[in-house]
Amino acid sequence: MTSPRTFILVHGAWHGAWCWKKLTPLLEAGGVRVIAPDLPSMGADITPPNVITLDYWARFIADIVEREPGQMVLVPHSRGGIVASRVAELLPDRIRKIVYVAAYLLPAHGTVAAEARRDTESLIPSNMIPASSGVTCVVRSSVVREAFYGCCPDEDAEFAQSRLCPEPLKPLVTPLEITDARYGRVPRACVETTLDRVISLAAQRRMRAALPCDPVFTLETDHSPFLSQPEALARILISI
Repeated sequence: MTSPRTFILVHGAWHGAWCWKKLTPLLEAGGVRVIAPDLPSMGADITPPNVITLDYWARFIADIVEREPGQMVLVPHSRGGIVASRVAELLPDRIRKIVYVAAYLLPAHGTVAAEARRDTESLIPSNMIPASSGVTCVVRSSVVREAFYGCCPDEDAEFAQSRLCPEPLKPLVTPLEITDARYGRVPRACVETTLDRVISLAAQRRMRAALPCDPVFTLETDHSPFLSQPEALARILISI
């Protein structure tokens, strides 16, 4: 009997492992083993945000990979894309595939902050509010529903909005260190979201033109398909 595939779900900015609550049971029903942690300082994790770096997060996920048998499938959402890319650079032989879900797919030395500023259709850059400490930031509450959860049921949008937490700023401005020799040999797939107001469809396709993915799936939904279209997203992930 073959062991089930293991997916590590890597949540995005301001979110936590709670965002996968509708997706996880659907994946498990499809025979997938799911690991969905809170990144340090996010969700219920109490790590101080001032110690968080991109490599801190990447090493945290890499440690999970190293504790598990066999190869892992990484499923990053949004900012989680840079974490997954860096993990693949650290452990290319342990990553079976990365499936970017409405995620930042950055080239070597790219940053989330620079790519976000290029995305003139995104609601996020102009509505980020830094903390007085300069360590974290939040999103202006008046745009959160439209930006993240525009196609979600009210109940799910309210559940999610009440759980958002401050995002450490340092990983957003850290250049991504990846190479063709290591990261470049890990297969990539992606799920694009056509109604996205966080990472616009144009931005998603611009990033993918520089770093092609195969296969590419399209969902006509917002930035949070794990809440707005969990069944469709689960079918895609299981099929990959």
